[in-house]
Amino acid sequence: MKTMLKKLGMGLLVMLVTLNLGGCSSLQNANNKQKGGAIGAAGGAILGAILGNNIGNKKNSKLGAVIGGVVGGAAGVLIGKKMDDQAQQIETEIPGAVVERVDDGIIITFDEQSGVYFETGKSNINYSSQETLDKLSGVLREYVDTNVLVIGHTDSAGSDELNMNLSKKRANAVTNYFVGSKGLGGQRFTTQWYGETQPKFDNSTKEGRAKNRRVNVVIVPNDKMKNDAQTQSGGN
Repeated sequence: MKTMLKKLGMGLLVMLVTLNLGGCSSLQNANNKQKGGAIGAAGGAILGAILGNNIGNKKNSKLGAVIGGVVGGAAGVLIGKKMDDQAQQIETEIPGAVVERVDDGIIITFDEQSGVYFETGKSNINYSSQETLDKLSGVLREYVDTNVLVIGHTDSAGSDELNMNLSKKRANAVTNYFVGSKGLGGQRFTTQWYGETQPKFDNSTKEGRAKNRRVNVVIVPNDKMKNDAQTQSGGN
């Protein structure tokens, strides 16, 4: 699997770097440590990267609250370095994952081609998916000062109600695996689901539907990381 990483800053949904080439460092041309001081003050770019243009839904308010605002200045540089390091480790340990650095956060997309997937109509975590989630759990355990959002999506096949329930079950299954099986703190996790309502690819094609059947894991700095960064930077 080939991975890609993109960084969006200043609240703009502009892709600065996309790396699809095997063996390329994901941070070679997009280093948030260098750009932290210039980042804007809103987290909307993260929601936009996850949900595309469909970010007006009231259900997104919970995600926006967890993501919070982007930290700028010297504190933003410190946070950016930690998140860059974490993103690089995820790419190294889970080469099939699609990893994006957006503002202060990391967005990981898993679909049928990238390590975490579900059989048709099912929501149980299969063995292959467990292996991938085990690796990600190790990274989350190492970088404790983060919050994690798990977001489930489906394609458009089937009824709206069925897909909404299925995306809920799948998102909860991933969260429950992190918390129940791997012992990560439940207070770090927020779970949301959107069924078929947030497609990012063309549902009229087989390939598009496969990519829309996805789970996003979003990692953002928690208050402790932000406060520590402010203290270390002298409040700048």
